[in-house]
Amino acid sequence: MLSESPVSPEYLSEALQLHLADDLVEHGWSQQNIFLPAQLTLELAAECRLLATSGALNAASVGRGTTQAIRTDIRGDQILWLKAGQSPACDHYLHIMENLRVALNRELFLGLVDYESHFALYAPGASYQTHLDRFRDDDCRTVSVVIYLNQDWLPEQGGALRLHPQGECTQDIAPLGSRLVLFLSADMLHEVLPATRDRLSLAGWFRRRPA
Repeated sequence: MLSESPVSPEYLSEALQLHLADDLVEHGWSQQNIFLPAQLTLELAAECRLLATSGALNAASVGRGTTQAIRTDIRGDQILWLKAGQSPACDHYLHIMENLRVALNRELFLGLVDYESHFALYAPGASYQTHLDRFRDDDCRTVSVVIYLNQDWLPEQGGALRLHPQGECTQDIAPLGSRLVLFLSADMLHEVLPATRDRLSLAGWFRRRPA
C-alpha cells in the first residue's frame, strides 16, 4: 500500500520515514499527500506566480552539452532554479528537504550528498514527454522529487504525472497542492500530461557523488 497518510514532514516522524523508504524499495516510487504545510504551499505558489509575471522563469531545455536545446514539443515547462537565501519560503522548503535527505540516507543508505530544485510552471497545453531523470553521462541524480503547489485542482483539469513502473500498470497522479511524489531517478520513466490551467510545482533531485 503506497503511503498517502497526511503526516506533516516538518519533524519527519519515524512512521513517515519508514513509509517513504518502504515504498521506494517495493515500488520504486512513493506518494505522500499533504506533505508541505498549507501556508508554505501557498507562499511558494505565490512566489512562483510572481516570478512568472516578472519574466524570471525561463523555458526549460532538454539534453546536455552540445545537444542541449529548447524543444517545447518535448518539454514545455518554464523553470527557475532555487538558491539558498532566495526567500524565506524557499529556505523553509529547502530545510524540509534537507531533513528528508538525512532520513532517506538513514533508512536506505543511499549516499545522498545534496539536493537541487527548481520551480516549474506548465502553461495550459504544455507537457513533458516520457523520459528518465538521470543523464546518460551523469549518475548523480538518485531520487527524484515533485511537490505540487496547485490549490483546488479538479480531475478534469488534467496535468497528471504519469509514472511507468517497470512491469506494472501506469500510475496517474493528480497535481494536488502539498502532494509529494518520490521516485528512483534511474529507473522510473514518467511524463507530464497537459492541463487546462497553469500547473505549478517544485521539481528536485537528491544527488549522490559521481561513481
